[in-house]
Amino acid sequence: MNANEPWMRALQTDPGYLLYRLGLRSGQLFNAALQEHGLRLRHHAVLRYLGMAEEGALQRELSTRLGYDPSAMVALVDDLQKAGLAERRPSPGDRRNRVVHLTDEGRAFLKETETATGEVSAELLAPLGPDERATLLELLQRIAEPGLAGQ
Repeated sequence: MNANEPWMRALQTDPGYLLYRLGLRSGQLFNAALQEHGLRLRHHAVLRYLGMAEEGALQRELSTRLGYDPSAMVALVDDLQKAGLAERRPSPGDRRNRVVHLTDEGRAFLKETETATGEVSAELLAPLGPDERATLLELLQRIAEPGLAGQ
C-alpha cells in the first residue's frame, strides 16, 4: 500500500477514518490482553464503571454512560454475572429494577488486569510524549463526551 496514492492521502487526513482505525487497533490490543480471562474490552469497561459506582448502577445507566445498546448491556452483565464478577441486586427504591454491583471477585479482577491494560494504553500512546498524551486525552474527551473535558 503506497501512502502517496491520492486515495490513501485522503484517508490519512480524514478524522473519522483515523479514529475508526485507532478504535480497531485499541480494541484488538485490549481484547488480546483480556482474552485469557474470557472477557473483552466491553466487559472491562462495565467493570471499570462499576468499580467507581459505590452504590452500583442500573443497567440503563450503564448503557447510557458507556454508550452501549441496552440489549447488549443485558448480555454483558449476564456474562459478568456468570463469571462471578458482577451481580444484580434489587433496587432499594424500586424492587422492579435491578442494580448491578461489582463483586469482590470483580474488584480483584480489576486489580489483576490493571498492569496488562496499562501496558496496552502505553503501547497505543508510545509514539507520543507526555504533553502530547495529555493533549490527545483532552481532545478525545471533548469529541467523545461533550461536557466531560475539564471536569
